[in-house]
Order: sequence, then structure tokens, then C-alpha cells
Amino acid sequence: MEAFLLVLNAGSSSLKFSLYREPSGPTWEVGARGQIEGIGTSPHLIVKDSQDQKLADEKLDASIRDGAAAMAVLAAWLHSHNAGSKLLGVGHRVVHGGPNYAGPVAVTHAILSELKELTPLAPLHQPHNLAPMTAIFERMPEVPQVACFDTSFHRGHSPVATVVPLPRDLCEGGVERYGFHGISYEYIASVLPEVASELVGGRVIVAHLGSGASLCALKNGQSLDTTMSFTAVDGLCMGTRPGAIDAGIVLYLFQKLGLTVQQVEDVLYKKSGLLGISGISNDMRDLLGSSDPAAKLAVDYFVYRAAKEIGALAAVLGGLDGIVFTAGIGENSAEIRRRISEASAWLGIEFDETANQGKNPRISKAGSKVSVWVIPTNEELMIARHTAARLRRK
Repeated sequence: MEAFLLVLNAGSSSLKFSLYREPSGPTWEVGARGQIEGIGTSPHLIVKDSQDQKLADEKLDASIRDGAAAMAVLAAWLHSHNAGSKLLGVGHRVVHGGPNYAGPVAVTHAILSELKELTPLAPLHQPHNLAPMTAIFERMPEVPQVACFDTSFHRGHSPVATVVPLPRDLCEGGVERYGFHGISYEYIASVLPEVASELVGGRVIVAHLGSGASLCALKNGQSLDTTMSFTAVDGLCMGTRPGAIDAGIVLYLFQKLGLTVQQVEDVLYKKSGLLGISGISNDMRDLLGSSDPAAKLAVDYFVYRAAKEIGALAAVLGGLDGIVFTAGIGENSAEIRRRISEASAWLGIEFDETANQGKNPRISKAGSKVSVWVIPTNEELMIARHTAARLRRK
């Protein structure tokens, strides 16, 4: 009987999933991946196999309005497509693990309740990450579930990189710097030996640049510091999140402009960043293709903030051996890679524009003191590995 793992990454309007076949060798191989997109508006199921051939392309009933309903659709598709196969377990991406989870954990009802308490720290993600867990408990209670946290990879930070400089009694409930995108950073660290062996054991900054964006300082493959903090709002400018801003501005929004808590949350999570500066789009591709001065300013600020934080993390590392670009913008925008690399040239980067336009992972010149790389991330595979390990599979 063929056996497989299901990996889920649930968002507010989409449910992304991957199926991994139990391997005969050391590597879990993806058998299919897809998503239910447009949840709550125009739901649509798309599934492709490992060769990018469509297995399903189906418009769904408009009654699919939440994660539970989407999970029911996925369960039905799995039953029809994988009849006779065994579902070994389900691995979930969960953005916030709080102070208690330094690694993946088998999900129980008690742990699920605890994770729900962290929703105010990641309101855009946490409720949607957790909704499929409840649905699986109800529909397939015999199937084990594993939660993999974006915060876990950063849990070994030193106290000075973790502390928040507020009164100690206010921080006792878990107010500290957590960091995010840890599953992505962990994957990049795991493949450095085969892709960029010269960086193994070195001082590396990984730039996870997408709609959500952050940087991570790695030394010997371990996270020393990162740009995100207590929530996923801090650090770099993002698609709709501002990154680091003066906390007094938030007070101003409350005290002077009279915004409500919900309005301020919407500003910080949904209306700021690239969208806020440009007034046009939160999509880097749209902004790069626009001649509007506000679009140019948004791109300039994105590059400025990234280069500024690279300098800061280089100081944390005590020098720098390499930079790795990953995630949607990092993997696909040659222009953003070039501009950030050129703004960071003072660190010793000799950028290779010809390589930047090609397919090889290294995009700096052979003699560059600091090498620059493009390495695609694979959070789903990292979750599959963790889930298998937690279930004591291969």
C-alpha cells in the first residue's frame, strides 16, 4: 500500500497543499501539489503532479467560504485520487509558536487551544493556519497532525537578541523578539552544503523576500538574529506591512487621529508597506513596471531598507561571507537582487549581472569577497521532513 504525507499551508483565502510519497530512499518526493484559491469569493481547486501536469482544475461552489469547507473539498479529492493509499499524517505550517515551542510538535486539542491564544501576535495568519487542524480532528481524528512553526528556528537566539526593552513585568507574558520565516531559513541552511559549500560554517545573511519579507543572520547554519520581532510586522518593508516604524506613530494613530484598534490593525497589516507608499499595488512586479513616481519610491524604499538591515546583520555576524536571496521576489526579481547587491557593495560584493540573468545559483563574480546566491526555498519539503521525523518515519 502506498503511503503519503499531506503538508498544508492555510491562508485567509487559499489552502495550499502538497502530497509527499513515503520514500524508498532518503528523500521524500512530492507526488502532487495544489491549492484551493479564492475561498469566500470564487473558490477554485487546482492540482498538479510532480511533472506539472494538471490532475484537477475545478471551479467550486461559492458556499466554500472558510478553511473548514475548503478542507472538506480537499478531503474528498484525496479520497477519490488516493483510494487505497494510506495517509500517514498531516504537517501544518503555523506562523507563531510563542515561547514554548522550539521545534515541531504533535498536535493535541490542548496544544491547539494554546496556539489559538497566540492569534493576536499573528492575526493575518494564525487563525487560518489552525482552522484545518480543527477540521481534521473532526473528519479524520485517527490521522496524526504535526505543527511546524516559523518561529522555532530562531529560538536559540542570545538574550540580547531576544529581549524587548520594556518594563520586565510587561514582558513576562511572552513579549520578546521571536522572528519568523524560520521554516524557509532552516531549509536554506540544510541545502547550503550541496548548493554553496563554501558558505558552510560561514557568516551568511539569507534574504527571504516576498509579500512578507525578512532577513536572517546565519552562522554555522544557526540563526543568530533576524529582522522580524514580536510579530511579523517588524523589520523590512513588505507588501502591505510597514516593517520597522516609530512606535510613537501608532500612539499618534490612536490619540490624534482617533483610530480604533481594528482600524490600526488594518493599517499595519493590510494597508501599509509597498501598497501604502505607492497607493497602487502590493505586488513588486506591478511597481517595477509602473512609471508612477510613487511606485518608484516604494521600490526605492524596499531596497533601502533591505540594504540597511543587511549592514546591521553583518555587524551582528562580525563580518560577512555570503548573501542568499530566496522566496518570491528574491528568486524571481533580477532587478531587486541587483539593486540590493549594489547597495551592499561596500561589504565586498562584486556582482555579476550576466550570472544574475541566468540559471546558476551564484550571481557574484568568482573573486568576490562576499558571494551572492539565489536558492529557491522549499518550506513544504521542510515540513514533510519534520512531520516524518516526528512520526518516526524515514
